[in-house]
Amino acid sequence: MKELTPKEIVSELDRYIVGQQDAKRSVAVAIRNRWRRQQLPESIREEVGPKNILMMGPTGVGKTEIARRLASLVGAPFVKVEATKYTEVGYHGRDVESMIRDLLDRAITMVRDEQREVVRQEAERLTEEHLLDLLIPAVETMGESDPEADDRRHRNREKYRTKLREGEMEDRPVELSVTQKIAPQGIFATIGGESMDADTQGFLEKLMPSQSKRRRIPIREARKIMFDEECDRLIDDDKVTELAIQRTQNSGIIFLDELDKLCDSGRAHGPDISRQGVQRDLLPMVEGCTVSTRHGQVSTDHILFIAAGAFHGSKPSDLMPELQGRFPIRVELTDLNKEDFLRILTEPENALTKQHVALMATEGVKISFSSDALSAMAEIAEKLNKSAQSTGARRLYTIMERVVEELSFEASDRSGETVAIDEEFVRDRLSEIAADEDLSRFIL
Repeated sequence: MKELTPKEIVSELDRYIVGQQDAKRSVAVAIRNRWRRQQLPESIREEVGPKNILMMGPTGVGKTEIARRLASLVGAPFVKVEATKYTEVGYHGRDVESMIRDLLDRAITMVRDEQREVVRQEAERLTEEHLLDLLIPAVETMGESDPEADDRRHRNREKYRTKLREGEMEDRPVELSVTQKIAPQGIFATIGGESMDADTQGFLEKLMPSQSKRRRIPIREARKIMFDEECDRLIDDDKVTELAIQRTQNSGIIFLDELDKLCDSGRAHGPDISRQGVQRDLLPMVEGCTVSTRHGQVSTDHILFIAAGAFHGSKPSDLMPELQGRFPIRVELTDLNKEDFLRILTEPENALTKQHVALMATEGVKISFSSDALSAMAEIAEKLNKSAQSTGARRLYTIMERVVEELSFEASDRSGETVAIDEEFVRDRLSEIAADEDLSRFIL
């Protein structure tokens, strides 16, 4: 995990997310505390648990983006899950333990990618040698070898090596044996991997043998296939699994969205397999338990949980008291106003205006947004969020697409033109729709 101070984390988040400083500070401190824990003596390290966070706020204000950017920033395994897709253990549906398996799979992918970079140089060397073997097959000799023939073959091999490195033979076809896993069929295809224990999964994998097939493909495709195979041979799978489990346990982040949907519905009778039951199953995950996966046992004691919800028709106190207590840090995200929308359109590195300028440039069309045009879009976004159901910053996506819709359609025929988008341009395309509340409800 990268060693970033809370101020550095907030500064990095500011590059992509406007406002919500309280939420940024809370997640920054939570991440820094994980680094601090790693510096402690082992005797006390295990006693320091993660400070789980509960974000409360309307949709589209940055809850998911903060968690996603944070995980990317510190290089931690991260999964986003919807609380509503889980059901109580014993009923048909996904159980809550599957989120830990998903997190471990993500960590394995991250560690494997890192190990690929470690073995890249050797894998590329072996791939080049195998390509040369395909281009210049070995000649079987009877008795003693011919030094002159060996020398000639060596010169040809080096000549081909030079051509390969200079990219002169990328389109030349070669015949390659490609190994593929046979997809499960019949009853095995209907059995979910999450419903089986690790031993059963391993047994079924052995029942599905690999299938080798000869294919004639260009060298550029063969190089990728052979490079992947060489990496698989060079990478120690046991080491990858061990590092991934450690990273999952010490650095993993789970973003649990729509937690408010699990609040008690107030019904006086009947089971509630996707609300109260899921809360009961979530509790040991957040408290700390051991989950069995196909790769081994994973402890959730130090996994950071960031929960989020709008809490429109409910409040955090409607959750089980035990679950409430496992989210000690509460952060309320504020709704967005016109000034926020204006900053979102201009300040972030991935601002919508910058994206559309780059997209139109691919067609040879140069577009620019005036300050009054941006102000008009921000004003309309605020008005629509107040008059209809608020979608937060996502409203800007709809408005922006409506503004540039005609231009995007005609861009391929307008190469070389320069288009200035001003307030009149914006209102001309939005005023009629925005003025009709019924129409804007469906279009914007």
